[in-house]
Amino acid sequence: MQTLLNILVFLLILTGIIVIHELGHFVTAKFFKVYCGAFSIGMGPKIYGKKGKETEFQIRALPIGGFVSMAGEADQEDNE
Repeated sequence: MQTLLNILVFLLILTGIIVIHELGHFVTAKFFKVYCGAFSIGMGPKIYGKKGKETEFQIRALPIGGFVSMAGEADQEDNE
C-alpha cells in the first residue's frame, strides 16, 4: 500500500512540474503572438479535451510529459 501511495505522490509531483514547464512555453508563445493549437499534459491517447478561444487543452493517458503544439512546428522542412 505504501508503494502505491509513493507512486501516486511521484506522479502528482511530476505532473505539477510538467504543467509549470509547459505553461512557460504556452505563455511565451502567446506573448509573441504565436498560434497554439493544443496544450497537452501527458502523452498517448486523449482522455479529455476542452476547446478555448483557439487552443484545445488536453489531458492524455500517460503522465510522462506534455507539449504545446505551436504554428509552424510540424511543417518545417530542411531546405539544404
